[in-house]
Amino acid sequence: MSFKEITRILDEIGTKLVVLLCHHNADPDAVCSAYAFANLLKQLRPNFEVEIGVAQGVSRLSKHLLKFLPIEVKTQPSIEKADVMVLLDTNTIQQLDNLTEKVKNSKAPIIVVDHHATHPETEQIARLCITNEESSSTCEIVYNFYKEMGVKPNENEAKALFLGIAFDTRHFVLANSSTLKTVAELIDVSVNAQETLSMLSLPMDFSERVARLKACRRARIFKVGDWIIAFSHVSAFQASAARAIVDLGAHVGVVAGQKNDKIEISLRCAREFYEKTGIHLGKDIAKPLGEYLHGMGGGHATAAGVNGTGEIKTGLKRCLRLLKEKLVNQ
Repeated sequence: MSFKEITRILDEIGTKLVVLLCHHNADPDAVCSAYAFANLLKQLRPNFEVEIGVAQGVSRLSKHLLKFLPIEVKTQPSIEKADVMVLLDTNTIQQLDNLTEKVKNSKAPIIVVDHHATHPETEQIARLCITNEESSSTCEIVYNFYKEMGVKPNENEAKALFLGIAFDTRHFVLANSSTLKTVAELIDVSVNAQETLSMLSLPMDFSERVARLKACRRARIFKVGDWIIAFSHVSAFQASAARAIVDLGAHVGVVAGQKNDKIEISLRCAREFYEKTGIHLGKDIAKPLGEYLHGMGGGHATAAGVNGTGEIKTGLKRCLRLLKEKLVNQ
């Protein structure tokens, strides 16, 4: 599957407005891949209007990056007027949060570009899914679109692609050989690696520090076989808290948060846990947990998230059961 398939669909229906959509609290990979995709599309189809929409705004780090890159995002994109919608780094429309119903009600074709496993519901509603789990990030997939079309990214586009890849690979710790080749090519374009990487260094604010400490204090620890699994809950910064718990020594960290009847759960695990058990947090744990909580779940092998309804205790209990079942059945 290629970028040419995307342009074929766009040309078929006489497209005027393309709306690119990123998941709620959009991270640097989502925002930067949307920016690079939009610029590539506008260069090849200058008559198209392209908007970038982000559900519930961007993450704190992404907001910081917007100071350095000319990326315009809209929290209320023109979904009703869109001729085509492209979901980037977003494998289910449930991740669009407050924009979900508008997307469901739209008759515009949906195209998905993502490096996560395709969700069955997404496959049913999408006109085209371009996904590659071997890619480190959605930015890496978009960079390959540039190469396919023989377009050299300019300085800002290269910088955005570099930042998205760096973010999703944890500063290249999770990068494979093809990713490193991509990074080298972006550096050759014009990216100053040291200077650009420094943009991803955001001081942790007071609230996040407190959330991490509270999560560690509240953690309930279980030993399943040779693995340490820790569960906790905080009202915000669940993903950061889950990472902190793993950094402290747990093999798996699961942190939940609740607002009214809505529940959010972030899951993180050490690379060693995934490599030795083969348990993919996104597909094996988050997806069934999201369905159990009447919501959606998904993500990477070592980092995943769930949105649903219910009680924290119920969600964490089910999560532990899913992990135990997978570990016992190895």
